[in-house]
Amino acid sequence: MTPHRRAGGPKRRRGDERDAAGVPEAPAREPAKAPAPREPLARPRIALTVNGERQDVTFDGYKTLLEVLREDLSLTGTKHGCELGECGACAVLVDGRPVLSCLLLGVECDGADVTTIEGVADGPELHPIQARLADLGGSQCGYCTPGIVLTAKHLLEKNPAPSREQIADALSGNLCRCTGYLQIFEAVEAAANDIVRRASYVGKASQ
Repeated sequence: MTPHRRAGGPKRRRGDERDAAGVPEAPAREPAKAPAPREPLARPRIALTVNGERQDVTFDGYKTLLEVLREDLSLTGTKHGCELGECGACAVLVDGRPVLSCLLLGVECDGADVTTIEGVADGPELHPIQARLADLGGSQCGYCTPGIVLTAKHLLEKNPAPSREQIADALSGNLCRCTGYLQIFEAVEAAANDIVRRASYVGKASQ
């Protein structure tokens, strides 16, 4: 005798949930847990000397010296340019040497002595390089000027009487789209003469 079967298909086991087509349904997933909140990254604190004044500054560790100067110390004379180390607009002096501040991390400057364009003039009196750039048309839009001034200042401190070729070589990393460079070179030459003449006058006056 053929066994009797109940209408409606085979008996389902407990937990065997199927859709209308008889395909087993996927078990319900538990809701995803929210990720644990991340602890904020510690912000470094450094002490450095900027334009002769000690500065204690706390900032985000990813910042370059350029960003620390502009955003945390409000010294905006140093300019954002290419941020690839190719234009020289961000040049400052670190421990007396020209440095591209867009390539130097702020955390690397703990204890450093930094000079920016704001620290070049002597009160209301412009540095001879600044004065000659203004007099001879070596500063037009002015965006590249801070980096040029600081780079030329370093050159004249090392070499008070540079040749035209030495000036051009020292400023080869400072791009200018306005002047064609001739006025800049002439301004540095004139500033070198002014500095030598001033030193000679001071020397005679002190005798």
